[in-house]
Amino acid sequence: MRRVHAWASTALIAVMATATSVAYAAGGEAGLPQLKVGTWPSQLFWLVVIFAIGYAFMARVVTPRIGSVLEERRTRLDEDLTRAHEASAEAAQTRADYEASLDEARNEAAEFARSAANEAQAKADAAEKKAGKRMATKVGKAEAALAEARSEAEGDLTSIAVEAAIDAATQIAGVKATKAEAGKAVKAVAKTIIAQEAV
Repeated sequence: MRRVHAWASTALIAVMATATSVAYAAGGEAGLPQLKVGTWPSQLFWLVVIFAIGYAFMARVVTPRIGSVLEERRTRLDEDLTRAHEASAEAAQTRADYEASLDEARNEAAEFARSAANEAQAKADAAEKKAGKRMATKVGKAEAALAEARSEAEGDLTSIAVEAAIDAATQIAGVKATKAEAGKAVKAVAKTIIAQEAV
């Protein structure tokens, strides 16, 4: 664009200088020819010719090129803006999809954690029930064994008490008691002791 203007300006100056020199050579008089009224028609003629040539050159060559450049630039800007809007919409959609997938992953993780906690609680409850049953069985067996041991101990204690009562009656009173009599006496004493402990 600047080259075209420079070329047009140079051409205009050259034409004006040529016209002036031709007019000056024709007149042969000293002074500035553009100030002489006689050279004005020639100057106006060349002004119109140069202006017409410059106008035609600008209208046919320079202005269409400038217009095409501006149109291409505007088209490119429109395409860039369209692409930018599309990229922005795509980025917004991608962000929305990412947030949706993130929420879904959080929900799945929370559901997995809940199911894992429920499963662990169920396993713990089942293990506790099994342990409780085992403990109840063991306690029952231990109580049965304890009751059996107690009954055996009571039987042994009763027989020992009967023998001790027989020996005591023989040594202290000099009376020989039978096992049945000594057993009755021991049972009566035991009932008395149990009654006193209950009070």
